[in-house]
Amino acid sequence: MDNLKYYNDSLAYDFEMFMPKEKKTQNRDNIVVMPRPKVSAKQRKANARRLSPTVTAIMCVVIVLAGLCTNITLRIRINEVNSEINDIKTEISELESENTALEMEFQRRISYVNLEQEALNIGMKKPSKDDVTYIRVNDQDIAKDANGQLLTKK
Repeated sequence: MDNLKYYNDSLAYDFEMFMPKEKKTQNRDNIVVMPRPKVSAKQRKANARRLSPTVTAIMCVVIVLAGLCTNITLRIRINEVNSEINDIKTEISELESENTALEMEFQRRISYVNLEQEALNIGMKKPSKDDVTYIRVNDQDIAKDANGQLLTKK
């Protein structure tokens, strides 16, 4: 449609737009129409529901690829978790070795030889026979206290 014609002419309407269009005729000599087999309504519905082999193959490929991608991502996640587990195990072993070292230091500091040495350094000594006071108890239930009074069993 030529729009310049509207600007150059003073026509209000272009009636060619409303005219029926010419049909293009094809040379029907070389076209062969094949007869179509008669298909029942049930058969047409079944054919419409059935997927073509290419669509089925594409869907299978997509499903397999999705499974492979899922498998790869799960394996990556498993590797990440395993590395975290190994890191935590090494940290545990380091803490256990540190704990063992601290236990050894603790045992060294509280050993009886060290305790005895520290006691001697602050002026303590082992008790001797002179430091022990023996109390003789007779068959009676009578005792003397520090003031010299007799105590009896009541």
